[in-house]
Amino acid sequence: MADRTDGIHTMDFWAKFEKKLIEGSGIADFTRSRESLDGLWNYGIDQYDSCLRNGWYNEHQTDPDGRPLPLDYSFDEWDTIQVPSCWNLQSDKLFLYEGSLVYTRKFSYNADCESERVFIKFGGVNERAAIFLNQTYLGMHRGGSTPFFVEVTQVLKPENRLLVVANNTRRPSNIPMDNTDWFNYGGIYRSVELLRLPATFIRSFEVGLQPDSGFEQIYANLKIDGADSGTAVLKIPELNLTAEIAVIGGIGRAVIPAKPLLWQLDDPKLYDVEIEFGGDILREKIGFREIRVQGSEILLNGKSLFLKGVSAHEDSVANGKAVTEAEIRQVYSLAKEMNCNFMRLAHYPHSESAARIADEVGLLLWEEIPVYWAIEFSNPDTYKNAENQLTELICRDINRASVIIWSIGNENLDEDPRLAFMSGLAGRARSLDPTRLISAACFADGELLKITDRLAEYLDIIGINEYYGWYDPDFTKLPKILANSNPGKPVVITEFGADCRAGLPATGTRDDMFTEDFQLDVYERQIEMLRGISYIKGTSPWIFFDFRCPRRLHPVQNYYNIKGLLTADLRYKKKAFYAMQSYYGGL
Repeated sequence: MADRTDGIHTMDFWAKFEKKLIEGSGIADFTRSRESLDGLWNYGIDQYDSCLRNGWYNEHQTDPDGRPLPLDYSFDEWDTIQVPSCWNLQSDKLFLYEGSLVYTRKFSYNADCESERVFIKFGGVNERAAIFLNQTYLGMHRGGSTPFFVEVTQVLKPENRLLVVANNTRRPSNIPMDNTDWFNYGGIYRSVELLRLPATFIRSFEVGLQPDSGFEQIYANLKIDGADSGTAVLKIPELNLTAEIAVIGGIGRAVIPAKPLLWQLDDPKLYDVEIEFGGDILREKIGFREIRVQGSEILLNGKSLFLKGVSAHEDSVANGKAVTEAEIRQVYSLAKEMNCNFMRLAHYPHSESAARIADEVGLLLWEEIPVYWAIEFSNPDTYKNAENQLTELICRDINRASVIIWSIGNENLDEDPRLAFMSGLAGRARSLDPTRLISAACFADGELLKITDRLAEYLDIIGINEYYGWYDPDFTKLPKILANSNPGKPVVITEFGADCRAGLPATGTRDDMFTEDFQLDVYERQIEMLRGISYIKGTSPWIFFDFRCPRRLHPVQNYYNIKGLLTADLRYKKKAFYAMQSYYGGL
């Protein structure tokens, strides 16, 4: 009766597993050899969390005297599901499911050498993941959009069972909270990989253009796991650069003379960069550029920049959040067709492929963590979760030239607990990366009709979401807000727009809501109003393409947010797409 009574008496069973959290900066792994654990996994829908409550992960099949026990599971006889994927799109019965799914698979392992260390990388599991290998609990990760690494060196056997309990239950204390405006996909939706590393390895390294150096110096920072001191060697063959970097206390830092060709939007130059320490070698493709603000100007490589952008969710009709590289490239190609130089990746970290591809094609990115709406700003554990997601995002994309803005949140009211929470995140971002800009998508004051958010003091760029002409039909408020404000910093209008069902016929007037003519009218009025404001240095209207959203219950919406300039399948351009294309083309 042990398993059954444990299940009966363990009330707050999640708290037991949350005591061992998987957090941190991750591992630089771009060019490391890896073994894919993707493919078909067995799965069970575990609505009552019986695996965690009753200890299925222990695989106790007999009592202490060897007598067989009745089991409520049979891992290897369960149905199979593709990893990576969003479970919602793999089975009709899972489409709106929220809760736990138990994933399991077996794999073989043969050590290459006795001293190697082995990690499993999970690219993304939404939203909590409890990890077990060979009946050993390895820890729990929180946050559905950032990668995490688990060392399994001491647990591996020639034959292994990996078990993951993935849970997408919405909770008020989560990041994001229990009330959002996008689809709550579940599952192991990014790749799972086995990494073999030497006993001493380069855990992270960062190489970039040294700020305020006249574009004539680069910096290099690295962290070593397994050794406190030694010498690392940095090489950039195309620059004929070889430099030694002293490592003390596991940390190496250097500023090195160099004159790289700068990464530009129309010429996104990438260099092959190599770093070596103690026989461990990592390689990256890195672009060198400088981003900063000066007054109300945004400067890329010292030249004034207007962010001609659009917001986008990570979503596709076929794959949900498990987007493919081909889908990312298609979205970027369409953005460039609209004359964009910038995209706001909302409201959570998108695939790490998104930034790598943007590096390659020459597109600037705003990356964001889901500190969204009215989260529990006074809850220390909620802050810890948000800070860890921010840390994991920054460490993942620290070498991406395309990423110019870290966003610490979206649409929160200006209240004291929120100010303390968000200013703490801004400080954390600056401590991890002083070379990029910090922003957040804020509100203007709807009563004073002015930009007054106190968080602006901690930001480099102020993002403003406003829906005049749609959620607030009184469009006359917008010119008053713009005239009354003097923020002293660049402002990006991070959201504006209106719902529109492609092809919905109008009845002869531009006042027909949900039609293309109505959406076009909102866009044309916004463009006309914003184009003459000197401190506005960018726009990213909401949103590039329609996306799934269970809170959108109007028959015209049909469970989609239809503010897109494109339909969800990316095949149809609405009239407002061409309005933005013309506007951006003329800047």
